[in-house]
Amino acid sequence: MTGRTSRLRRVRRLVPGRARGREGRAYTGAQPKVVALGGGHGLSASLAALRRITGDLTAVVTVADDGGSSGRLRDELGVLPPGDLRKALAALCGDDDWGQTWARVIQHRFASEGDLHGHAVGNLLIVALWEQLGDHVSALDLVGKLLGAHGRVLPMSAVPLELQALVRGHDPAEPDAISTVRGQATVALTPGDVQSVHVVPEDPPAVPEAVEAVLDADWVVLGPGSWFSSVIPHLLVPELLQALQETKARRVLSLNLAPQPGETDGFSPQRHLEVLARHAPKLALDVVLADEAAVPDRESLTDAAKRLGATVELAPVASPDGCPTHDPELLAAAYDRIFRMHGRIGPWR
Repeated sequence: MTGRTSRLRRVRRLVPGRARGREGRAYTGAQPKVVALGGGHGLSASLAALRRITGDLTAVVTVADDGGSSGRLRDELGVLPPGDLRKALAALCGDDDWGQTWARVIQHRFASEGDLHGHAVGNLLIVALWEQLGDHVSALDLVGKLLGAHGRVLPMSAVPLELQALVRGHDPAEPDAISTVRGQATVALTPGDVQSVHVVPEDPPAVPEAVEAVLDADWVVLGPGSWFSSVIPHLLVPELLQALQETKARRVLSLNLAPQPGETDGFSPQRHLEVLARHAPKLALDVVLADEAAVPDRESLTDAAKRLGATVELAPVASPDGCPTHDPELLAAAYDRIFRMHGRIGPWR
């Protein structure tokens, strides 16, 4: 028995009453248990939507960020990068005065001529509690309690990760050469064609609570977000990938509204699926959600989704103002419809 398999089995023993059978779980309460994976603005958009339709919500967040305030704190203190965790907590804040005030506070960045310039209040708060409590999960739970967050936020791994990418044509003078690009912030903006990504260390430990949440979920939502730097990294943590493959939850992949300048320039919706499949060939999906206006070739996307075991759901989820961002209410309506149709349940509200 490998160490990774034994760790996963220990986590399973912590999860009571898991349903069996690939047909999907029966809901045992009034609301579905949902786990959303990702990072940055994409995960924030998904969480802002999901908190509107379920009170049993967990965010599992990438920990490979190495830019800005997060990168500085990571380099100076050796901590997990707190920025994407902070954004997830802000997205889970309620729409009342308390929630919106705290969301603004933790997102506030100092502007000065000194060392505090560019640091976000929430990043400093999270790191301070990590140092005080000595535990990533307890500290994040405490911040969530302070904010009145409508859900839980967990890091995907307990160690900071370095993202590395193999990129064809990173140097325009050598368009066919393969280069290694290091660091999430660099990968996110890299010129050239990203071939694959991996993390260092290569076999990072998953946070047990994150694995437990995936195994115990009714629905797992992956994406939207920066494909190589926020979405795929979750598939590079072996215990987390194994949990995603073995969970009895249904799995939704939420596609981006447009290719991201740099890492996914020129990508079609179906190419996003092909890239994901290359990194996790054994991972099956149930539903692929895409904005109907962002899919010029529905047949090709449908074929790509079928190869992953999924059906395609098209819905208007983009902001009506024309910006390439997801509208929380529209995205919530799309998730709500998917959970009802594919989960074969009645209303839970």
